[in-house]
Amino acid sequence: MTNTNIGESRGFYKLSWLQRIGFGSGDLAQNLIFQTTCMYLLFFYTDIYGLDAVDVSVMFTVGNVANVIWDPIVGALIDKNNPRLGKYRAYLVFVGIPLSGFAILCFWNGFAPSLLYAYMTYIAMTLLYTFINVPYGALNSSLTRDTDEITILTSVRMFMANCGGLAVGSGLPLLIAYFTNDKAEGLPKDPQAWFITMTIYALVGLLLLLFCFSQCKEKVVMSAEESANVKISDLWMEFFHNRPLRVIAFFFITAFAMMSIGNAAGAYFINSNMHGSPEQLSIFMGLGSAPSFIFMPLVPMIKKAVGKKNMFYIFLTVAIIGMTILYIVAKMDNPSMTYVYIAQFIKSTGVIVATGYMWALVPEVISYGEYVSGKRIAGIVNALTGIFFKAGMTLGSVVAPAILAYVAYNPKEVTQTPLAEEGILWLVCVLPAALLLLAIFIISKYELTDEKIDQINKEIESRNI
Repeated sequence: MTNTNIGESRGFYKLSWLQRIGFGSGDLAQNLIFQTTCMYLLFFYTDIYGLDAVDVSVMFTVGNVANVIWDPIVGALIDKNNPRLGKYRAYLVFVGIPLSGFAILCFWNGFAPSLLYAYMTYIAMTLLYTFINVPYGALNSSLTRDTDEITILTSVRMFMANCGGLAVGSGLPLLIAYFTNDKAEGLPKDPQAWFITMTIYALVGLLLLLFCFSQCKEKVVMSAEESANVKISDLWMEFFHNRPLRVIAFFFITAFAMMSIGNAAGAYFINSNMHGSPEQLSIFMGLGSAPSFIFMPLVPMIKKAVGKKNMFYIFLTVAIIGMTILYIVAKMDNPSMTYVYIAQFIKSTGVIVATGYMWALVPEVISYGEYVSGKRIAGIVNALTGIFFKAGMTLGSVVAPAILAYVAYNPKEVTQTPLAEEGILWLVCVLPAALLLLAIFIISKYELTDEKIDQINKEIESRNI
């Protein structure tokens, strides 16, 4: 199998559908872990493992601060080295195995409620996740420079990432319910059922990482001589000299804070505000990913019709409308689950397209940095985006449990106080909508059009002839 077709320009490679799917399977694999921690780890720690919400908030903060230090080290390491199995793809194998193991251990109740055990497993899992996520992100820009191809590649990637989100959001409650005899109202709290379910998800994820490794062939990477000159300090130089990178960095902070807050509150919303069943939680969380199957394949066409900036404006606004409807429906005396599902679908449509396509901007800012500095430091750029999306995750991981503590959420009670229900609604609707308004302002400052980035890539390739 070859990456190139006759007549295509150097660096502007076309990929087969098997290669596109293979690359996307890496994000599907990571989301089986990432989305599980986003959607359910806070719930697991407070309602099953037995930790206080404030202790969880502090632990999540410590983990994300550790990653701020860890990200640039990982970025420089992968840019500087050239493993025999591939500059970026090798880590899918080397790190995938321990990542899967620690993801399983995070959902083991054997030492509950030991805060030390929770810290050890959670922080190890997050550091290992970074060690896969950064090189995987860099792998995107190593496959081709072609902006149309990157749009298709990103659409496939996000389609498959949302398959992972659907498997977690919709499938996890059903699997937990399947593996337990606990018939209590809401999401079952049987520790063994949670552990078995996470084991299945982690092992499937590992197999998908191996498939991704087998299908990705790196074509656009630094030479060994250029790699030897990479330093951790390049990260800060890149940030200060690459304005488009700064724009998407702040967009990442805002987007991931929004997703972190909203995803973490989903289980609480259905359990406490709606008094829903595991099946209803499965539908609600599944609708957080379902629109990707309709809209992500259409992204190349939508972008071509309205332009990438307008696409962001349109879908971010759609998400805000969905959150507004969800809030209004939830405040009704007898809220209809059908209306809740409709609002969730509208909200998720906007979120999925906007936050999915933002990953297509990363190869653009990598090329822009290469054009300015002469270094294609894809690992370091992805480390920077990693720092900022973890900054957003940190905001979310602090805000959600802090608000739950402030409104006196009681995990032992089925019916919460009106204040606690309002706090959960703010986490699901109000705060995410405010962050999306900020995201619209941030993305308005992004300056790299498709025409401009294509010209930049052509000039870079002409230097290398």
